[in-house]
Amino acid sequence: MRKLLNTLYVTTHGSYLSKDGENIVVKIENEERFRIPIHNVESIVCFGFMGTSPSLMALCAERNVSLSFLSEQGFFLGRVTGKVSGNVLLRRKQYRMADQTDVSLPLSQIMIAGKIVNCKTVLQRALRDHSNEMNTVSVDLVIKTLSAKQKQVFRTKDFDMLRGVEGEAAQEYFSVFDQMILYQKESFFMHGRNRRPPLDNVNALLSFVYTLLMHEVRSALESVGLDPCVGFLHTDRPGRQSLALDMMEELRPYLADRLVLTLINRKQVDHKGFLKRDAGGIIMDDKTRKEVISAWQKRKQEEIVHPFLQTSIPIGLLPYCQALLMARFIRGDMDNYPVFVNK
Repeated sequence: MRKLLNTLYVTTHGSYLSKDGENIVVKIENEERFRIPIHNVESIVCFGFMGTSPSLMALCAERNVSLSFLSEQGFFLGRVTGKVSGNVLLRRKQYRMADQTDVSLPLSQIMIAGKIVNCKTVLQRALRDHSNEMNTVSVDLVIKTLSAKQKQVFRTKDFDMLRGVEGEAAQEYFSVFDQMILYQKESFFMHGRNRRPPLDNVNALLSFVYTLLMHEVRSALESVGLDPCVGFLHTDRPGRQSLALDMMEELRPYLADRLVLTLINRKQVDHKGFLKRDAGGIIMDDKTRKEVISAWQKRKQEEIVHPFLQTSIPIGLLPYCQALLMARFIRGDMDNYPVFVNK
């Protein structure tokens, strides 16, 4: 099993990343603030407009450490990587399968069904732990609706129908998301999912954590030799990580949504860390981003028993395990892709 290494997130304005021997060094105003040996790092993610030395870029490419640049709001800007690794035959088969509806549609159905099951689990867990603080009637109704949507997924005849069912299921799920927010409700509320830009604090948190998850899934797919840009459900577009978006679906409720609810309900974030931009939309300040990233890193260290592999793994390796299983399915080593389902 692959070792879980660190992701270095750089969020402080004015940071400059450089190389010192085998170390990554972060400086602010020419003063060293942090250093870490490169063999302890799997990837580097920079938020905002950071400077990076060419020698560090070369070291990262040589050691297969991805170096990604995102805007302050988490929009992907670009990435530095080394030579493409992995089996070209695997990628060629991935491309062929993506073009075959009789293969890509059933696979997409499995991933969406897994997402719906995991959404139900989030709601059921909240009801079990906080039934006295929630409208159990409305949440129970949504759980029943999601069960029906899960079955409907496998009756869809084409991608348009499947996307329609997925959209309806997501709308139902987010219609009661606000019920799971138990504290700070005057500042954190969910009146539906919105993005680009997010219009409230909860949506800003969700979008940011989804960005962190996207980075993990994309890196995992590349590490097993798959092309993250060629998916089965999400259509191909220049620059779009379609397969990463596909595989994120099943992981969002368990990895991202639950973390956002924990951050709010444990009061690890508060309304002071969210700023409204002049152009509209909500962004987080530097302190809040660091708090979210710290919680994300701690969450990745927790262990679960993988439902298919039946072995204990750090949660941070879950994207890698699913990518590995996807690669095995595409190679023909498995009859089907075992979607991750949390029970």
